[in-house]
Amino acid sequence: MVTELLMGFDEQTLAYDLQRAHSADIWFIRARFFIWGVTSTVGGFLVGHALSTIGGINLYSMAWNGFWEMWYGLW
Repeated sequence: MVTELLMGFDEQTLAYDLQRAHSADIWFIRARFFIWGVTSTVGGFLVGHALSTIGGINLYSMAWNGFWEMWYGLW
């Protein structure tokens, strides 16, 4: 009763607010993970395609040429 008068809330209200804050924290962690996951994936694809466009590392071409070199090396 004294804490209600001094602080403006009781134990039930405090427990409910802490539970809601915890759920919100988990939601923000999931949202942050999703946003950074999508951002880093799209950024990685953009960097990879930019490298092949400017004549740097072209993984598709290297894999394709390596496959044919291995194929002709077998015969």
